[in-house]
Amino acid sequence: MPLKESFFDDVFEIVLKIPYGRVTSYGAIAEYLGLRGSARMVGWAMNASHTSNRNIPAHRVVNRNGLLTGKHHFGGPNVMQQLLESEKIKVKNDQVVKFEKHFWDPAKEIAK
Repeated sequence: MPLKESFFDDVFEIVLKIPYGRVTSYGAIAEYLGLRGSARMVGWAMNASHTSNRNIPAHRVVNRNGLLTGKHHFGGPNVMQQLLESEKIKVKNDQVVKFEKHFWDPAKEIAK
């Protein structure tokens, strides 16, 4: 069964709120949406973000350890890293350096 488009839109709305120079995780977004344990569904939304008519900063969403697990969806092996580094986020071995410093938690940052 395909996911509702509204779920993707809900994910996109959160991703659009991630500030420049910050990152969050698939799981943090899922938890904020009340879908704890559904990080993979958020990943599916990120994979589809290029089909949106909005400029979704999907490069700011990484896994719970700061790994660039979605990098192969950016049209080249280094594009996601380049986008993060253009925002002054250092990446080494496909992982955000000082991940905790750059982590943006929607549960704490977005008023419900």
